[in-house]
Amino acid sequence: MKPARIFYQYIWIINMLRAYGQLTFEQLNEKWMQDKVTDGNALQRSSFNRHRDAILDMFGIIIECNKRTYKYYIDNPEVMNDGSIERWLFSTLTVHGVLTDSVAVKERIVLENVPAGLEFLDTLIHAIKMGRKIVMTYQRFGADSYEKMVAPYAVKLFHQRWYLLSHTGHHYATYALDRMKAVSLTNEPFEMPADFSPQAYFAEYFGVLTDNTPMAHVVVRAYDRTPNYLRTLPLHHSQCEIASTPDYTDFSFDLRPTADFLGELLSHGSDIEVLEPADVRQHMREIAERMLERLKAIKAT
Repeated sequence: MKPARIFYQYIWIINMLRAYGQLTFEQLNEKWMQDKVTDGNALQRSSFNRHRDAILDMFGIIIECNKRTYKYYIDNPEVMNDGSIERWLFSTLTVHGVLTDSVAVKERIVLENVPAGLEFLDTLIHAIKMGRKIVMTYQRFGADSYEKMVAPYAVKLFHQRWYLLSHTGHHYATYALDRMKAVSLTNEPFEMPADFSPQAYFAEYFGVLTDNTPMAHVVVRAYDRTPNYLRTLPLHHSQCEIASTPDYTDFSFDLRPTADFLGELLSHGSDIEVLEPADVRQHMREIAERMLERLKAIKAT
């Protein structure tokens, strides 16, 4: 059976149990045939058990059976909401399954463009798995290209762009895959420190910029519909809703307010206001004033 078809079956089982909470095997099988997952054929219990094992291995999702009711359920639903690779893989395969079934209306499905650099992702993942350094040719915007050997620690997806977190031998550095011109695997091994966690490394930041910006308790006020956007898609794991009125909602963040974070706030225009700390509020004001001056200059020409 084609891998894509197997993945679709995994996703179908997960989504059914998420939607209904608990289902007996008979109920699950009935819906399986109704949806014609395998061209109307029944779900065999042996196949279901193999799928349960594969779902655990691939997504970290545990499907248990209630011994009193004989109903199956997802025992750890919280894994569906974290930022792990399993969660990302589940989301990606879910979208893939929907799009595969939507070829007839492909002209009515509008997707975002993904920048160049994806051709290097396989080599980078392989280097991470093998624990071997890579040599890349890299070109920053407005600069000449150069060659660099680094130890690839992790890759991160942010705003439709892939980034490589690496160690240069002296410090950590992040590189955008779409600025890479060439990547090759070397025979030089490396070991990532046992106590280093890429998740922890990025935990104090929003995005991929990881400079020395001090930690701050940032409070923002969101107006109009923006609070609902922040509730449904939090900007950072530290986000907390601290006050709400019919006119606005206040949210707090404990992070390093780098340019990535401030840029995200600015993308909401006048619907987000920074209340504290004072230096971040002043910095946002200066950015807004520069934007206004440029608009005035354009208007004057």
